[in-house]
Amino acid sequence: MTELLFGPVLSPSEVLFRFWAPLHDRIQLKIEGREVADMEPRDHGWHELTVEGVGASARYSFILPDGLAVPDPASRYQPHDVHGPSEVVDLTSYSWKQTEWKGRPVEELVLYELHIGAFTPEGTFLAAIDKLDHLKELGVTAIQIMPVADFPGAYGWGYDGVLPYAPDSSYGRPEDLMALIDAAHERGICVFLDVVYNHFGPDGNYLPVYAPLFTDRHKTPWGNGINYDGDSSVPIREFVIHNAIYWVTQFRVDGLRLDAVHAIRDDSWEHLLDELARRVREAAGDRHVHLVVENEDNNSDLLRRDPSGKPLLYTAQWNDDIHHVLHRAATGEDFGYYADYQGGAEVIGKALAEGFIFQGEMMPYRGETRGKPTLDLPPTAFISFIQNHDQIGNRALGDRMVTAQPAERLRAIAAVYLLAPQLPMLFMGEEWGAPEPFPYFCDFDEELNEKVRKGRREELSRLPGFDADDLQDPTARETFESAKLDWAATRETSGENWLSFYRDLLRVRRESVVPLLKNARGPGCWATSGEALVVEWQLGSKVLQLLANLSGEEAALPQAAEAPEELLHLGSIEAGAAGPWSVKWSLRNA
Repeated sequence: MTELLFGPVLSPSEVLFRFWAPLHDRIQLKIEGREVADMEPRDHGWHELTVEGVGASARYSFILPDGLAVPDPASRYQPHDVHGPSEVVDLTSYSWKQTEWKGRPVEELVLYELHIGAFTPEGTFLAAIDKLDHLKELGVTAIQIMPVADFPGAYGWGYDGVLPYAPDSSYGRPEDLMALIDAAHERGICVFLDVVYNHFGPDGNYLPVYAPLFTDRHKTPWGNGINYDGDSSVPIREFVIHNAIYWVTQFRVDGLRLDAVHAIRDDSWEHLLDELARRVREAAGDRHVHLVVENEDNNSDLLRRDPSGKPLLYTAQWNDDIHHVLHRAATGEDFGYYADYQGGAEVIGKALAEGFIFQGEMMPYRGETRGKPTLDLPPTAFISFIQNHDQIGNRALGDRMVTAQPAERLRAIAAVYLLAPQLPMLFMGEEWGAPEPFPYFCDFDEELNEKVRKGRREELSRLPGFDADDLQDPTARETFESAKLDWAATRETSGENWLSFYRDLLRVRRESVVPLLKNARGPGCWATSGEALVVEWQLGSKVLQLLANLSGEEAALPQAAEAPEELLHLGSIEAGAAGPWSVKWSLRNA
């Protein structure tokens, strides 16, 4: 197992405290209940001190020369939030029950994105355990947890984290997260964590006052880029890479989703993303560990495979393109980024068959070139969804499609993405038609809160509704509370009907599509006729065929080979014509 460089090291009768602070020659250690002690300088900016007679539960801070007390940047737990002392945690004290769990191969993944704080009324790791049986019965095989790295305040999306090794205390202790992961594995469910390595949040990030964290040679949407390639950058790279290894080895997660990797700038001979993937896979050994990226650049090089189809770096990418075309079909919305996805059945067919719409072409409304070719990638290199935290939360009201769109439209696009050979991802509550919004929410001090209120309006002004006088306050507790799921709705008639529909779709996927996906190698092919389309993928000795009309008018179908083994028939498709919002999935021999 990889030895972690950052954070305290526990022995039976002592603890070694370590702190990288190259901007200061003198650092002191403060342990609650003890006198402040000078740490011993080491090479390359490190400071260390071994303290006898302390162990797990000890609380400590590092004291800078000006007297500022800061938490350990690799703190395992912050009982009093990001400005308070860190707590020594013995991560080996948790007794794992599922010791033989190796994970699931990529073709079996059905992901379910959730926010710990809004997933249950209690909003904790332990409370989430009670909902795992629901997910298992639904057909989910992996949960994708929004960032848990400690962030300031009592609630937030998690993308403003500042202590990446510490699960946020509002959700519970590190051992509670381990218990959730263990319980998921007991039910055959993988656990993915969303991690943020492109920036640190603005409140509680003390790293820049004692280490060269940022560089003005690279710019990001959040300001100067993280110093991954300049002077003294090696420890910063190690801090992030070891964090990824930490989650995989210490907490036994089955995958990581790396947020907005297009904003990670690095001119090193081996890019941070490449090194991180290589070393995480080495540390994972023979386990199925999957690395996922969010990447606006649609850089397919990160997804490349070896001759056997095994990912060399990253397993899959969240595919906004498939979301945009299906969302536009269901809603008719063409504002903001949806403007680049006109084309109806033609762009839907390309997104389903090839993954990316733009593969080096100019985006007409954005006026920029995006993407690289995907023709050597299998469909399992792409994660498809019709909702996620961003696509709901970046709406002025954080409203879900179910609150405004007819059920027949939502059922049609769900039937498309859940049975397509890409990896599907549901957003929490989608499976029962949950109407609760998922607005952006955070809890900073009042100065930062006002900047967030103003910044959200300015950043998203191109989208409708953000100029309204009654726009929800993203910093208010009631905004966060409005996002909590109402699980009682699963027992109501509408909720039961939606659940039955989703369970049936995922059962068909599990029984008829998943067994074929290990033979998926290249893209599919498609043809259109007006708003009707046919898409086919060769999966070994079988061809998976989709016939669909995702519009409100009847359309003539393109010519397609007969596929006698019907998997699903929604709406009206017969005699070469498809009724509105109709979907048919079938198999035939290759």
